[in-house]
Order: sequence, then structure tokens, then C-alpha cells
Amino acid sequence: MTTSKIGDDDASADAKAAAASSKPHDTLAPKSGVEPHDDPPDAVEPPRPTVYYTPIAEDQVYVRRAVEAVIRIAVLSVIVVWCFRIAEPFLAPMLWGAVIAVAIYPAHLKFEAVLGGRRVLAAVLFALVSLTLLIVPTVLLADSLATGMRKTAEAFRAGELQVPPPSDSVKNWPVIGARVHEVWTQASVNLREALLQFKPQLAEGGKWLVGAVASTGGAVLQFALSTIIAAVFLAKAQPSARLVRAFAIRLSPTSGREYAEGAERTLRSVAIGVLGVALLQGLLAGAGFLAAGVPAAGLLTLLCIILAVVQIGVVLVMIGVAIYLFATGDTTTAIAFSAWTLVVAPVDNILRPLLLGRGTNVPMLVVFIGAIGGFISSGLIGLFLGGVVFTLGYTLFKAWVGLGAAQPTQGADADEPAFKTGA
Repeated sequence: MTTSKIGDDDASADAKAAAASSKPHDTLAPKSGVEPHDDPPDAVEPPRPTVYYTPIAEDQVYVRRAVEAVIRIAVLSVIVVWCFRIAEPFLAPMLWGAVIAVAIYPAHLKFEAVLGGRRVLAAVLFALVSLTLLIVPTVLLADSLATGMRKTAEAFRAGELQVPPPSDSVKNWPVIGARVHEVWTQASVNLREALLQFKPQLAEGGKWLVGAVASTGGAVLQFALSTIIAAVFLAKAQPSARLVRAFAIRLSPTSGREYAEGAERTLRSVAIGVLGVALLQGLLAGAGFLAAGVPAAGLLTLLCIILAVVQIGVVLVMIGVAIYLFATGDTTTAIAFSAWTLVVAPVDNILRPLLLGRGTNVPMLVVFIGAIGGFISSGLIGLFLGGVVFTLGYTLFKAWVGLGAAQPTQGADADEPAFKTGA
């Protein structure tokens, strides 16, 4: 039995050796280009061990992620604030440039068609004409004012400045007639003594005048820069369109395009309601100046247009001219001009509310409140942007309560012009 067992073990060993020798040699030898110690290319990666986080480890991961998020937000905030500080001196001209570009784009398209579709040339000509209309009258007005003030000062020092005595009709003016007649008479007798009575008021008025001149010069330079920026926007209308539309759709994928177009229509309606009415009212006042034979009617007309744009109105200028006509002209002309003043003065109050909401899908009262409230809170630029912001808020409120139907805008044509020609 022992011999048999040993023989069986030998036979089993021989069988195993034969089986090993019968295997293909390429399975034992490494393949060409593969080092013996490398794993085969098709080898399956062994499963990674499962890591179980303890509550302490989970808190550490959460803290690390929170710290990273805070650092990213802080860096992004620094970049945004820094960019705003860099662009802040140009922010107002850029806003004005956008307002001008949107307001005149329909007319610019017609002018571009006349030039055979040469958009850049049309924008350059617009900038040149606008700057000429802005700078030339400003230079002439400044030169006229400086010359007049210099001559007046020289005549006053030489004692040659004379004030004509008032007429007896000045006494009949209501409330202020007697006092005005008294001061006017004293000035006609001894101008220096009359002015010494109002020395503090004249000093304050001089300071205000210097500040007003400096502010006016800054406003002219800012408007010139805004005109150049508007010309750039007009020359790059389609790229500007894609940028604005992409930003709006990024904010609201379903309603971004609708909001952008609504802002455009509101901005254009405010421009027509403010600038158009101011121009019309100033020209009507200028027609009255010419008919009455008032000196420097052109400069007074320009002043009326500027005052109408800044929402002061033409009434102050026209009342001053009426007083001048009553004091120096014939009574019939003065009465006729006063009647014309009563016709021209309320034009802005009648036409502006009608035109502010024209072409928009929001009530006129919303645009009117936004424009006037923006002007009160932010000045002249708020007159235009206030209507846009308030209209946008009204539209968002309607969408929030379920009264506004938003249309998807993902499939919109990105190459559409920035500003539509329709109001």
C-alpha cells in the first residue's frame, strides 16, 4: 500500500508538469514592448478601499469647502469692485451714450441707408455733426458772455454804465411794483450806491455764477464724450445687440429677450417724451422771441431748450422776456407775448404724459412715475433710466403674480440688430 501511494503521487506530479509544459509560451513570456515587471495593458484595476468618514472628518471637509468658496467669492468681489472703480469716471458718459444711441437708432438706420449701408461712415458723420452743433454754439455763447462781462466791468469802473429810469407803470406791478420802482430809480441815479445795498447777495450770486460756469463746462465735455461713445455704439450695433441679449437671457432664459426689448422701447419713448417735447417747446418759445423782436432770440431759444430738457421749463425765461417787453416795448407787443407764454408754458405738461408710454406694453402712468421719480432721485440721467428700471420692475411684478406671459427665448436669432426701428 505504501508503494502504491508513492506511485500515485509520482504520477500526479508528472501530470501537473505535463499540463504546465503544454501551455503556450507567449502566456508565460512578456509581450513585446512590455517590461516583465509591468502590468498587462488590459489588467483590471483593483477596487479601491471604501473610506468611511467619521463626523469629525465630514466637518473638516465642509469647513475646507466653505473656506474655498469664501476665498473665491472674495477674489471675485475684489475684481468686480476694482473694475467698477476703474470705469466709474466713464460710467455717466457711457450711460448717456447708450441713451442717445437707442433714442436715435431709427433715424440712424435711415441715414445709413442713404449712405449705401455704410454704418461706420454714418456713425462718424453723426459724431462730427453732433459735436459741431454742440461746440460751436457753446464757444460763441462763452465768447459773447465774456466780452459782455468785460465791457460791463470796464464801463462800471469808468462810471460810464448808466441805468435808464423806470417808467411809472412799474409801480402798478402787483406785490413787487413799488419796491422794484424804488431800487430801479436809485440805480439810475447812483448805481454804485444801489449795488452796495446788495453786496452780500451779489457775492453769493458771483460764487454761484462761477460754479455754474464750471459745471456747464464739465457738462459740455461730458456730453461731447457721450456723443463719441454713442457713435461707437451705433457703429457696433449688432455686437452690442448680441452682448445685451446674451446677458439678458443669461439672467432670465425664458423672458430675457422680452425684458431687453421692453427696456429699449421704454428708453425710446422717454427720449421722445422728454427731448422731443423740450425741442418743440423751445422752438415755440423762440418763435415768440422772434415775433416780439427780442434781442439775442437765438441764444434765448437755446437756453429755453436746455431748461426744458433739465425739466426746469421755459416759463422763467419767457416771464423775464415779458417783463422786459413791458418795461421797454409797447404794451400791445408785451400783452401778445404774455398770451403766447400762457400757450407755450403748459405744452410739456400736456404732451409729455401722452408720449412717455407710447410704443410700450405698460401703462403710461408706470413710465411717467419712473421717469419723474428717477429725475428727482438721480438727476437728469435718472429721467431716462428711471422709466426703464421702474418698467422692468413692473414687468417682473406681473410675472411674479402670474399676470405676465413669458415666451421662451433660447432659439432667438442672435444676429438681430441691437435696436429695432419701431417705437
